[in-house]
Amino acid sequence: MEHRTALVVGASRTLGLAIAGEYLRRGWDVIGTVRGDRRTPLHDLADGSSGRLAVEVVDITRPDEVSAVRDRLADRLLDTVFVNAAIADEDLPIAEVPTDVFVEVMVTNVLSPMRVVETFAPLVRDGGSIGVMSSTQGSISRNTNGGHEVYRASKSALNQSMRSYAARRAEDPVSLFLMDPGWVQTELGGEGAPLTVDESAPGVVDALIRHAGEPGLQFLDHRDTTIPW
Repeated sequence: MEHRTALVVGASRTLGLAIAGEYLRRGWDVIGTVRGDRRTPLHDLADGSSGRLAVEVVDITRPDEVSAVRDRLADRLLDTVFVNAAIADEDLPIAEVPTDVFVEVMVTNVLSPMRVVETFAPLVRDGGSIGVMSSTQGSISRNTNGGHEVYRASKSALNQSMRSYAARRAEDPVSLFLMDPGWVQTELGGEGAPLTVDESAPGVVDALIRHAGEPGLQFLDHRDTTIPW
């Protein structure tokens, strides 16, 4: 049987790297992206993959680079595109956040992932899936404590953008996902987070594979639980 192929955008380290590795472990071919020319753990993973993992370089905040990768992959048929990209800012009330910081977070966490989705959607086979890394902090109904206001706002905006995309492309035979990986020990989650990367990533991939082929947009976590909007 022909190998299935996953494109994991933002796979140089931590959770993105673990998701790429999880697809490899399950027998998929993987294309993982990194930003910049420096060697990363993804390159090490590729070296031991017997050619099943290819590394592409792209800064998703640069549309020309995103288009260039799409052009290089134009003859590939993808089963899954998963966009793992986010930055956070200092935990301040939103009115105290410098405008340039607000713009950087929104461009990185909302506009750029959606550009990736739009750009690579034509390469996804019928019955395939497209997912982006969201967060329970993007859930408006679950926000009872406040804090991290710009990051929360960016994830809510990402969720809304994917809802708009899903409505606009309702006839496409492709499954759409917003994924919450849980509170994970990454640069964003911090060392005090209860989940390790190796505990979160398999659940994320499980959910993506289990629900591939289902219609519409789903907001799920690493335990395959639906997150309220």
